[in-house]
Amino acid sequence: MSKEQFVLQLAQQLSGRWTIPILLSLESSGGRFTPLQRQLDIAPARLSDNLKQLSDAELIHHLTPLERRHPLLPEYKLTEKGKLYREAAQAIRSSEAQIGHGALSAKAWNMPVLVALNYQHGRFQEIRRVLQPVTPRILSARLDELHVEELIVKQIADQPRPSFLYELSSLSERPIERLTTDLSSLT
Repeated sequence: MSKEQFVLQLAQQLSGRWTIPILLSLESSGGRFTPLQRQLDIAPARLSDNLKQLSDAELIHHLTPLERRHPLLPEYKLTEKGKLYREAAQAIRSSEAQIGHGALSAKAWNMPVLVALNYQHGRFQEIRRVLQPVTPRILSARLDELHVEELIVKQIADQPRPSFLYELSSLSERPIERLTTDLSSLT
């Protein structure tokens, strides 16, 4: 897997409303379910679903009753892969703070689209190809939202046939370049 593929996959796996907050808050909550739920102000069913997804992705480990501090209270800890992803989550949060448009990673595909544009994939079909399995509908919606937020620039190209070209705006270019460098250094 190339560094570009690794970075795009990492950005894709970390996009979503609760993935980054859970990874960043897990250790400060002691790995316990209830303190984590209170800290994030998330519904128990939603937290449970997200923890299951993170466990299936091998980012966190659900401790057995014998490993827990209290056998009846669910407890989780980051795996080595989870610690690597936590560093990536911190890099994403830092770039979001520099851009100043809130938690861009909370919406699926925002950060992967920005990272793909940083790798000079400027045409719709190129972006779609490198961000498999994104659907055309969601990709179009994310590109339009990012354009409205002035995080990307949308231009029309005449050759070989009329189409749109996308690129990072001056507002997002430096933070996304820095993010891409930080994520590629985690390999």
